[in-house]
Amino acid sequence: MRRVERWLRHHVLGNRAAPLASFRLSLAEAEARRAGAAIEEVFYSGECRLVDKWVDYLPIYERFFATYRGTAVTMIEIGVSEGGSLDMWRAYFGDNATIFGIDIEPSCATKVDPPNQVRIGSQSDEAFLKSVIEETGAPDIVLDDGSHIADDQIASFRFLWPELKDGGLYMIEDTHTAYWPQFGGGHRRSGTAIDLAKCLVDDMHGWYHTRDNRYAPEDEIAGVHIFESIIVIEKRKKLRPGYIAIERSHKTTG
Repeated sequence: MRRVERWLRHHVLGNRAAPLASFRLSLAEAEARRAGAAIEEVFYSGECRLVDKWVDYLPIYERFFATYRGTAVTMIEIGVSEGGSLDMWRAYFGDNATIFGIDIEPSCATKVDPPNQVRIGSQSDEAFLKSVIEETGAPDIVLDDGSHIADDQIASFRFLWPELKDGGLYMIEDTHTAYWPQFGGGHRRSGTAIDLAKCLVDDMHGWYHTRDNRYAPEDEIAGVHIFESIIVIEKRKKLRPGYIAIERSHKTTG
């Protein structure tokens, strides 16, 4: 998110695109949108390093992450920025969680408190990602809030999706950047995070068409959820679909 803000301070979006600053809320406006989610208590507590989030993400986090609270969940977050989101995940998930942040900016290595950890490298570097997975083991959650550059997002997904645990979640944030050319995006442009989601819908329905799947086998995509600026993909091994017809039983009376 903060990378997007820095870029927009020096560039102008297309005529139809609203400036990012126009979406900024006051604290009172943000508080008025609270939905009663536990993650909101952590976010608004002021006990984390600087963390900025679109407030509409918070109920989505709660919806998908609540079952992991208090468990030994393993989470990899791409994009560390000021470190506040890593603090937020620790407070939310609890002491048993394994939380790793990755970022290409070396200074991010100092923006973390144990037991959280940060590794420095590119999210599109397979060798680097492999080294992280060797440390963390298969993650339950991958959250991509990294460069927001289309090629990076796709490269991360291609490598990390097969490493994700069965039953895990892959989340990509700030997907509005998929519409901005400076991030490798554009309306209906292929190879963006939005295009990834569309292709995954096709992949999920691979039982019913003859095209090759682009990103994942149909038998491991449990769901593709597309929200405002955020995508959640559920991974779960599943059986081939099947249907059955049950005829109503008609009993005669004697």
